Amino acid sequence: MSDRLAVLPQYLIPKQALTMLMGHLAGKQAGSLTTSVICWFIQRYQVNMQEAANPDPAAYATFNEFFTRPLREGARPLSDSRWICPVDGAVSQIGPIAGDQIFQAKGHHYSSQALLGGDAALASQFDNGHFATIYLSPRDYHRIHMPQTGRLLRMIYVPGDLFSVNPTTARGVPGLFARNERVVCIFEGAQGPFALVLVGATIVGSMSTVWHGVVNPPRTRDIRDWRYEDQQITLQQGEEMGRFLLGSTVVMLMPAGTLNAFNAGWDAATAVRLGEPMAD
Repeated sequence: MSDRLAVLPQYLIPKQALTMLMGHLAGKQAGSLTTSVICWFIQRYQVNMQEAANPDPAAYATFNEFFTRPLREGARPLSDSRWICPVDGAVSQIGPIAGDQIFQAKGHHYSSQALLGGDAALASQFDNGHFATIYLSPRDYHRIHMPQTGRLLRMIYVPGDLFSVNPTTARGVPGLFARNERVVCIFEGAQGPFALVLVGATIVGSMSTVWHGVVNPPRTRDIRDWRYEDQQITLQQGEEMGRFLLGSTVVMLMPAGTLNAFNAGWDAATAVRLGEPMAD
């Protein structure tokens, strides 16, 4: 079956209604039922609870608490590198931005302007720069951390679809990451601006940041834009910046001339962990 045919049902199902329902259920306290669901999830997706600060499934009052569980101290040592991996996951794609075009999958590209909510001036800062797309599977740790120390400049909520973001969907849905709902976070780092784009997906109940809290819901039809240039909000390398309630993808953008080389071992489908060296 072709990838386009495989994703056809996603065009037909009520993705937003399903996502809202699952987000509601994931926040419910249901006692032993919640624990049973968590235990099933751990077994189904082979979640390594020994890395969690609290490995006891019964300690989590809601599924969301379990899904956004913190890691135990020392579980992710940070490398001494200019750029570190911001999440646990798998590299979907990584490489140079060709002008303003970002590679999604064979036969598919999308523009940085579309990804960043249509702001041409903002997107131009990343022309001929670098990008990394990292997919977080259900078994992964779902908090996002800073790849480099950065001062927060801006956050943009961009409404959109809620397609799945798994590799099959990336191959089958044109412009997927610039089409789905997303939260764009812009920082100023030692080598210039960089962006962390948190991409929503089917059943992703919400996305949040440490400076704002839950960004969605509410899910609005219009772009929402927050400016922080007049504030001194600086997050250190390795510090948590946000989290997904149910999993998704992070797209990272960096301007031209900021990197000497990506980790030579990274290519599509490489499994990566928070804190690993990304580039020097």
